[in-house]
Amino acid sequence: MSKKVRIATTSLAGCFGCHMSILDIDERLFALLQHVEFDRSPLTDIKHCGPCDIGLVEGGLCNAENVHVLREFRKNCKILVAVGACAVTGGLPAQRNHLDLADCLQEVYLTEISLEHGGIPNDPELPLPLDKVHPLHEVVKVDYFLPGCPPSADTIWKFLTDLLAGRTPTLEPALIRYD
Repeated sequence: MSKKVRIATTSLAGCFGCHMSILDIDERLFALLQHVEFDRSPLTDIKHCGPCDIGLVEGGLCNAENVHVLREFRKNCKILVAVGACAVTGGLPAQRNHLDLADCLQEVYLTEISLEHGGIPNDPELPLPLDKVHPLHEVVKVDYFLPGCPPSADTIWKFLTDLLAGRTPTLEPALIRYD
């Protein structure tokens, strides 16, 4: 019996929709589990990534903690895959990139009408926001980009089965969607 491929996943600044698409693989997950084992992932509830063959990352980088998690994740993964629009381009969180961060914080925490006693959070437990939201490849080497918002279960399935079979993953245009 050959060694199973170790896969880890993580989510950064995004909506968790890409992980939902992984779960939407449904019963095909059982077939996948004959060839892989999951390390860090919501499927396992393991919080720290060990050495892995494939790392799937959804979400972009909007704060210092995201950058730290990504760099540590990259160190542990032979192959890193940016999954979804947020990881590939910054996605919806990057909509704030044309705005000044200080102005955003001022608007949200100090001048919003619904706030009676507003204040910009300043707690050491909160990660420092970055001035801009960044896609993964601006911080670490990314081996594959899996576009979509989110990529469908069929897209993720096709990508993973190609990769596991030793083929260069190819996606027909019908598999790439932005819902």
